[in-house]
Amino acid sequence: MSDLTSTRRFKRVVVKLSGEALQGSAPHGLDAVTLARIAADLAAAADAGHEIAVVVGGGNFFRGIKGAETGIERARADSIGMLATVMNGLALEQAVEGQGRQARCLSAVTMPSVCESFSRRAALHHLAKGRVVIAAGGTGNPFFTTDTGAVLRAAELSADAVLKATQVDGVYTADPKRDPTPETWR
Repeated sequence: MSDLTSTRRFKRVVVKLSGEALQGSAPHGLDAVTLARIAADLAAAADAGHEIAVVVGGGNFFRGIKGAETGIERARADSIGMLATVMNGLALEQAVEGQGRQARCLSAVTMPSVCESFSRRAALHHLAKGRVVIAAGGTGNPFFTTDTGAVLRAAELSADAVLKATQVDGVYTADPKRDPTPETWR
């Protein structure tokens, strides 16, 4: 995030954060130190005047595609994955607020007793108030990755950039862990 805080080139950005980023060196779940470090970076970028929206993955808890491989029907497995992103979104919201910056977790999967539902209008309102917006629940639809959700949210919010903070270093034509020679675009 240091490049983000050192320049005002991008006013509004969507950060795509993988769930795995939140687990630190643990095999799964959340690592408090890593979560606090990421939250500090997001808060610092917001403090520098950037409008920050984060689309968070859930792979540190559950991946829909992996669940489908174990026999869970794919749409249901993807729904479980969407819930994992909400867990991460709520944790990240708390961590950002622990850094002294207001944040709002908005979910594409409606669960009003847990967090606000995602809408373009609500997200823009919170960004205008200087809050870090955490977009959870993916797109709210099965069969779409949170990378897709990040691009969708960036388009909806008229973001200046999408910053991808995941373990994938480009856009691939195949799973790079299964196909050692997939074509990639950067």
